[in-house]
Amino acid sequence: MLIKLRSQIFIDTLIFELHEGADFTLNAILSDEEGNICNRLQTTVPDNRKIYYWGGLNDLPYGVYVLEMFSDEMKKVKMNLVKRI
Repeated sequence: MLIKLRSQIFIDTLIFELHEGADFTLNAILSDEEGNICNRLQTTVPDNRKIYYWGGLNDLPYGVYVLEMFSDEMKKVKMNLVKRI
């Protein structure tokens, strides 16, 4: 399973593009620059799903965040994100 984040800039929702594969469990941790965990996601994604929306991030303050994604089928991926107005 290949997961791609549509944009590294977000307002209140992160959008993941999913490519090929069977059902899998996606784990994601969103932390601030200091390493404090701000939000977590653990969900089972069916194989017929092409896009997954992680909403409810509008309560987070604006700034820079670190997203860590991992599942049974993929290595841990870490990237910087920016929440803006």
